[in-house]
Amino acid sequence: MSRSTKCLIVLLAAWAACAADKNDRKFKPAPASSYPSRQTISGVTMAAVPYHTPELAREAFGKANPYEHGVLPVLLVIQNDTKQALRLDGMQTQFITHDRQAVDPTPAPEVKYLAGGRAPRVGQSPLPTGKPPLVRGKNRLDTWEIEGRAFEVRMLPAGEAAHGFFYFRAPFRTGAQLLIKGVREAGTNKELFFFEIPLQTK
Repeated sequence: MSRSTKCLIVLLAAWAACAADKNDRKFKPAPASSYPSRQTISGVTMAAVPYHTPELAREAFGKANPYEHGVLPVLLVIQNDTKQALRLDGMQTQFITHDRQAVDPTPAPEVKYLAGGRAPRVGQSPLPTGKPPLVRGKNRLDTWEIEGRAFEVRMLPAGEAAHGFFYFRAPFRTGAQLLIKGVREAGTNKELFFFEIPLQTK
């Protein structure tokens, strides 16, 4: 890898870290190693927390509670204790339900268009069918925290941490997991082994 490419990686990583910090000045998760739902592989620790209670929602989203509208926010915290920057631009996440159904995340800008006045029914299939109904009246999901606290980091420098939310149209039940794959070492482009984190509450 050329010297100019290495410099570009460092600059992009620093910019991403600063941008994430600017957006989350009032919301500071704990270190990844402090959460019960975590996994460490090759010096990289990932922790995941489902934000499915009113208390947790208030902590991150203020008056908005996405789970009341059928959207489960999952906080992902990553600590890079390796000697290489990590590429996260190709990272993929899936919510694996308690009965092993895979649910892809809903892009943060689309969350505000989802509706439903009550929490998901945990006894039914979590997979959505058809198009989501449009929100009528005041849209409580149209708040800056939904997009502003979504996970958007594309490069994570060595020794640094990052965090953000992914949003899933799924209910939370014990036995659910968060699957993460596609994380690569920036210098070698080597893909890390996938993470499969059993989800627990804080």
